[in-house]
Amino acid sequence: MKRSNAPIYWSLFGAGGVISALIGPGVVAALMMDKVHYSGALALSHNFVGKLFLFVVASLFLWHAAHRIFHTIHDFGVKPGVGSWLLCYGVALGATIVAASALLRIGF
Repeated sequence: MKRSNAPIYWSLFGAGGVISALIGPGVVAALMMDKVHYSGALALSHNFVGKLFLFVVASLFLWHAAHRIFHTIHDFGVKPGVGSWLLCYGVALGATIVAASALLRIGF
């Protein structure tokens, strides 16, 4: 039997779905309540554990969205080829790298 990479993408999709449903609204509400929380969000991003938390949440959101979009365009009749796969998952990978570099650029 040919080995598949599908379990990796399904696990990222599942983890992203759980994070976006359970933790996402709380993170958004806590960081966006008013302008006073900017200092708290900045303090969170200066901490290593906070950076790791923000990175994991952002990257799992991205991978969840990529997987959902990939299967949605298949439902609209686009055949799941290499191009659509590269577009969906490539954007998720690129945005994950941008998020990591942005968090690292903030400093500790």
